[in-house]
Amino acid sequence: MDDLGLADWPPEPIRTERLVLRAPEARDRAAFVELLASPEVNAYLGGPRPRDELERETPEVPERWPGSFVVDLDGAMIGHVLLRRATGHRRPAAAGKADLGYLFLPRAWGSGYAAEACAAALGWLTGVLPGEPVVLTTQTANAGSMRLAARLGFTEVERFEAWDAEQWLGMWSPPTPSG
Repeated sequence: MDDLGLADWPPEPIRTERLVLRAPEARDRAAFVELLASPEVNAYLGGPRPRDELERETPEVPERWPGSFVVDLDGAMIGHVLLRRATGHRRPAAAGKADLGYLFLPRAWGSGYAAEACAAALGWLTGVLPGEPVVLTTQTANAGSMRLAARLGFTEVERFEAWDAEQWLGMWSPPTPSG
């Protein structure tokens, strides 16, 4: 994965009804460690990483690159939304396209925060890279992620086997101006 090739980063924070999407800061480090060490969060992503390893290896300001947004609720990080270029994607239909990824702390699940944050990130992308299609890959067994993909308007491109599980590849196309 590569960044989106944006010269102007980070953008002004993106505000939604309940959330702020902003660039990562040093105060987010503990939440990033919690995300990556969580068995629940990583159930469909190859499992959690050991907390002691994350404490040693996580930089002071984690995940700070173009397309990386902390999802902030009332001044605290509850999740991470990432838009990257899928240059090395295994599936030809996804290669070179923008790729949407997201992780949310379990305490933030079930409140619509992921849909709100991902929709805001997709809206931002449409503003900076008009016409850019976006791909999303998830395990079909991840019911929550499958529902989120549908809610965001991703449509199935294909299913395939990888990492000993069935994967789902969907694509989102930005709205076209009416005319």
